[in-house]
Amino acid sequence: MGRRFQRTVEDFICKQCGFPVQGTGYTNHCPRCLWSLHVDVMPGDRQAECGGLMAPVAVAGPAGHYRILHHCQNCGVEKWNQAAPKDDFEQLLAIAQLQRKQS
Repeated sequence: MGRRFQRTVEDFICKQCGFPVQGTGYTNHCPRCLWSLHVDVMPGDRQAECGGLMAPVAVAGPAGHYRILHHCQNCGVEKWNQAAPKDDFEQLLAIAQLQRKQS
């Protein structure tokens, strides 16, 4: 039985940096600091019981189609998410540079 994406439009305050985020139904991280919350099992379902902060630890993809790897600080799960047009590009670059230094 396949699960489908569940679009949920939600505004939220980022638990990492306090930035007020206007959700679009596809928003899964803060556009300022790029941190997320571990709230979904499948995208949009809000079924994860963890609720931990998810750090942006890697960036991949060609220009304009970046993906961000989030690592849960609570349970360790990792998930890739699409970067959004309003994401702070300087933050994306900083994550990519840190990723290179650690390689």
